[in-house]
Amino acid sequence: MRRDAEFFGEEELDLVYIAKRLREALALEEALTVAGLDYYVETGRYRGGVIFQSERVGAFFYVRPDSAAPAREVVRRQGWQPFAG
Repeated sequence: MRRDAEFFGEEELDLVYIAKRLREALALEEALTVAGLDYYVETGRYRGGVIFQSERVGAFFYVRPDSAAPAREVVRRQGWQPFAG
């Protein structure tokens, strides 16, 4: 379920995915909610592109460390590559 930053307090969260499109973000929100996982999402900037790199805005999905493995599996089931930073 989507949570506010206050819900997690001072906990260190793991980044599990950066959605580059709104459709991806909405689909992942639904999938994480169905899986019963608490997550936090915020917009942020990232660098993208191979030949012509540019700064872009995406939706960054964070979970508690103990939920990182199940959340990454949800991302894989959606057909995407989880963030492995």
